[in-house]
Amino acid sequence: MVNRDQIATEWSARGFSCDVWADPVGQRWEDFTHATDELVLVLEGVMEFEVEGCARRPPAGEELLIPAGAVHSARNVGATTARWLYGYRCD
Repeated sequence: MVNRDQIATEWSARGFSCDVWADPVGQRWEDFTHATDELVLVLEGVMEFEVEGCARRPPAGEELLIPAGAVHSARNVGATTARWLYGYRCD
């Protein structure tokens, strides 16, 4: 089980914010870019993150870095609500 408070503390020490997001089944966020690096980490459910054309489905607890300026998408491809952490570099 992933400890959200521990992750938030670790991300903060690395200069990132940390918030939780929930997506219903079928939710899709397509073709976003941000001016800063973003970290994501799935807590539960099945999320697909596509970064610069490369799709990944990280298991719960595995961190994924989305570099600043990268075109990316997030999709709940599972059969249940997905909850995941996201954070932006705060420098």
